[in-house]
Amino acid sequence: MCAFRKFASSVIVCTLSASPAAALASGFALQEQNASGLGNAFAGAGAVAGDASTIFFNPAGMSNLPGTQFAIAGDLVVPSAKFNNTGSIAAPLQPLGGNGGDAEGPALVPSGYLSYQVNPRLWLGVGLNAPFGLVTEYDSDWMGRFQAIKSSLTTYNLNPSIAFKLNDTVTIGAGINYQYAKAELTNAVDYSALAFGTPLFPLVGAGQSGTVKLDGNDTAWGFNLGAMFNVNPDTRIGLAYRSAIRYTISGNVSFSDVPAAFGLSPTASAGVANGPVTADLKLPPSASLSLFHKLNPRWDIMADLSWTGWSSFHELKVVRDNGVVLSDTQENWSDTWRIGAGANYHYDSRWTWRFGVAYDQSPTDDQYRTARVPDADRYWVALGAQYRLTPRDVIDVGYAHIFVRDASVDQSAPGAGSLVGSYDSRSDNIGIQYSRRF
Repeated sequence: MCAFRKFASSVIVCTLSASPAAALASGFALQEQNASGLGNAFAGAGAVAGDASTIFFNPAGMSNLPGTQFAIAGDLVVPSAKFNNTGSIAAPLQPLGGNGGDAEGPALVPSGYLSYQVNPRLWLGVGLNAPFGLVTEYDSDWMGRFQAIKSSLTTYNLNPSIAFKLNDTVTIGAGINYQYAKAELTNAVDYSALAFGTPLFPLVGAGQSGTVKLDGNDTAWGFNLGAMFNVNPDTRIGLAYRSAIRYTISGNVSFSDVPAAFGLSPTASAGVANGPVTADLKLPPSASLSLFHKLNPRWDIMADLSWTGWSSFHELKVVRDNGVVLSDTQENWSDTWRIGAGANYHYDSRWTWRFGVAYDQSPTDDQYRTARVPDADRYWVALGAQYRLTPRDVIDVGYAHIFVRDASVDQSAPGAGSLVGSYDSRSDNIGIQYSRRF
């Protein structure tokens, strides 16, 4: 029991101190919920059930784990997204600015899991992870500063789970998700543009600008379900579903470098007043169908098809506490599909080599893509290895390179100019995991 307390404490500290910020699946979902699956590009993750991280991918997979098992993992994601200007137009009275530098940087995505077999039919488990995350941050003087400077979303998820074995063929599983989300958005604001059409304008210097920041947080509940079908001793099929999670992000808006002259105009000063704001955010549901098959003592193959309901994210509206809409960005995202395939080669009793590829569809398109989430279709190529230190202790490492299609953007707003160009993006991901069976 003491070991379990130490495990839980270490995972909580690791999870809360890390920054799960770089989205490596479509939209701002994080596929990186273990390191053992990274070398397979997470192909067949809902049917592999090789360690306690199955709690996230398919809780029914705990029926494949005898006794008590835990896993703790960290995935270092190193993404890059660089903007190339092809025709941006500066805001009135403002300099155009540069390309913004690299909008994405390294982040650590931690996760931890514990499963316990109560009896031959019942398993209990708990997971701690970060299923969604995003950070894009540009130079403060770049040409798209009026569209976006920093965009950040961080989530932490506590996932108690249960699995029940109906018979030798079918196991069902379920989990509850208690999730915390924290968000921050910043961009430049042109006070000169805000003053047009009012007597205040002559008092405001041409090109006067500052920064607006919105930050807030919320907690919410969701659930996940799973089923595992043992077709025969060598073949497993997994079905999994995760519910949507609805947030009302509550926080504050604050403006910096507001011209003193704005205090002379109640209308203008009210437009840049600091104060409480809210924003509704619905994180999407998802479902997957996974396959694991042992071809022979040396080779395993796996595959999966996954769906994510990103059409739930159709707008980002920020509202003041008096009901006035501060901003309203149309997102109009679409549902997406992901398909993956992978293989394991068991070299000997200690070493296993992993391989995988995947295609991950983006929910955005050219018409609605924004500088905050310059997402595009992704292609994964991955490899990894597992080493058994002892019959009970296992180390997994994995690496994936993610090719991202060029993403074009044409985003404009009144008084903010137009951001026109494309993004050159990619990512490298390295993961390590330690698992133990008691």
